[in-house]
Amino acid sequence: MTAVPPALPVLDDAARRRSIRFLNWAHFLDHYVILIFPTVVIGLEAVYGRSYGDLLTLSTAAFTAFGLFALPAGWLADHWSRRNMMAIFFIGTGISAAAVGLAPNFTLLAVALFGVGVFGAIYHPVGTPMVVEQAINRGHTMSRNGICGNIGVSVAAAITAAITAWIGWRWAFFIPAVVFVATGIYYLAVTPNDHGGRRSAAPHAQDVTLDRRMIFVVVALFLLLAMSSGLVFNAMTVTVPKIIDTRLGESIPLTLVGFLATAVFLCGAVAQLSVGKLVDRFQPHLLLAGVAITQLIGVIWLNYATGWALLVALAVSIAAIYGQVTLNDIVLARYTPPGWRGRIFAIRFFLNFTSAGPAVWGIGKLYDHGGFSLVLWIMAVVAAIFTANSLVISALVSGVESGLRRRQAPAE
Repeated sequence: MTAVPPALPVLDDAARRRSIRFLNWAHFLDHYVILIFPTVVIGLEAVYGRSYGDLLTLSTAAFTAFGLFALPAGWLADHWSRRNMMAIFFIGTGISAAAVGLAPNFTLLAVALFGVGVFGAIYHPVGTPMVVEQAINRGHTMSRNGICGNIGVSVAAAITAAITAWIGWRWAFFIPAVVFVATGIYYLAVTPNDHGGRRSAAPHAQDVTLDRRMIFVVVALFLLLAMSSGLVFNAMTVTVPKIIDTRLGESIPLTLVGFLATAVFLCGAVAQLSVGKLVDRFQPHLLLAGVAITQLIGVIWLNYATGWALLVALAVSIAAIYGQVTLNDIVLARYTPPGWRGRIFAIRFFLNFTSAGPAVWGIGKLYDHGGFSLVLWIMAVVAAIFTANSLVISALVSGVESGLRRRQAPAE
């Protein structure tokens, strides 16, 4: 007989809010730390006399590990302890970041970056279920948590560029390392041990009921969507600093590149807030299709934009890319049965983040062979696949949604 883990004690309101604040902070740090190197690498070209592509491929293992280790991290959290796994996330990522700063050669630099990816992979399969479990107003809490992660993406370039310009690239890793480790120690001190237990909660009813065959088709399409959206999201978040550096003009200081990249990413955070409000007024599957089309237009526009118009094209692309991340989760939850949600979302994170490794590796190789024109056109092809997939999903569920609206309409 399988042993039943002990139930977690119910958190009081203050403890629940403190736990969610830790998880929001963890989401911010997780996305911040994984994007330090793509900005640092611009300055390393002159230091080591190596090409952007060669240097960027050093982080391929880190981005691959960020997705690959999501599944075992989630399994360990369910069978051991979510609280302890989060502590390992903080302290392990901090130690790995310090190791990157101390790395004396390319080999050890790649190994240390891999460590950042391994420990950074813990957050999403462990922290996200904790947020869902502890939220009272789930939509509001999940929205704030998602924005915290995207702010981490947004400010990584600017803060990293400033630190690199002022005190050197190694300190761009040392300072976050101290923050990670200090947070982990404090987290252990103020958070009670869960002893491997899991709090049982009644699942939310399924928003829209589909027949079994339709569920399999929609979920399969969403898993394909996770791959294509992950490739575009990861490719764009990694390359924005270099696109600005290459396309905006000559002799732009690294600090300005970082701050312009941050401004572009913040447009994406604003778009996420807007999408969260639009979902209350429009059907999410139609919004997903519209955002997918906007994303494709933005990526194609990037192939032609130069100078300051490039920033507008980047803002449109990033806004659509961030918006589709929120919509993907909303639409997937809407059509997935409650009993499947945990597993489906775990696989989604795995596919989405695992695509980062191939994306980074491909960017490095394509850039060295054809520059950013080739990179951006390949991105446009992937964005087109995402758009086609979104339109198919929208068409499949539109009939069910129309029937649901008719049943919910007040009788005359």
